[in-house]
Amino acid sequence: MLIHLKNVLTPEELAHGRALLMGPDAPWTDGRRSAGAQAVQQKLNEQLAQDSDVAAQMRQLVLGAVRRDALLFSAALPRKFFNPLFNRYSGQSNHYGNHVDGAVLHSRADDSWVRTDVSCTLFFSQPDEYDGGELVVQDTYGEQRVKLAAGDAVLYPGTSLHQVTPVTRGARIASFFWIESMVRSDEQRRLLFDMDMALLALRQRDGESAEATRLTGTYHNLLRMWGST
Repeated sequence: MLIHLKNVLTPEELAHGRALLMGPDAPWTDGRRSAGAQAVQQKLNEQLAQDSDVAAQMRQLVLGAVRRDALLFSAALPRKFFNPLFNRYSGQSNHYGNHVDGAVLHSRADDSWVRTDVSCTLFFSQPDEYDGGELVVQDTYGEQRVKLAAGDAVLYPGTSLHQVTPVTRGARIASFFWIESMVRSDEQRRLLFDMDMALLALRQRDGESAEATRLTGTYHNLLRMWGST
């Protein structure tokens, strides 16, 4: 399931984040330092140094935004967030070939282990600021190509084969992180998300009807059955 999240960042948050990430003091380093044995063969980009003051400010900004996003909560049902990281594709460090993210990752920010059920990319560059740089995800419905407005984000299963195509002009800057869900199964999360969206539409059309109340009970009983906290 691939979900487009619009306007995750407010205009003020986006402007502040862009100023930090595109400023002269942003400490970009070789992205291969954080890659695993398989991914390092495919990875050629830059990452913001995790121990920098800029990274600390940006983590706080991104986590604050994604934690208040109702659509993200419905789709991902988050239990844990991996600390947001930040990458830049430009010049000679301009692509990341096909790979699958590690199943469980260690977060240096809070010393926790996070199962990577759901992946998220939050864009800070506008689409017209760079050529190439599409996130290409092999979804259950085939290949999905993603290039979103700055401030928007995409959610997709952590199990997906994916890549970032070469950036041939400009710079593509984004945050990326993972979510450990309360519901481990992609299929079960999809069913719950579809039911939640249908309930939202039902309430908007008919108000708090008896049918909506019963279906809400079914939703929560399924979440109780499948979820862990």
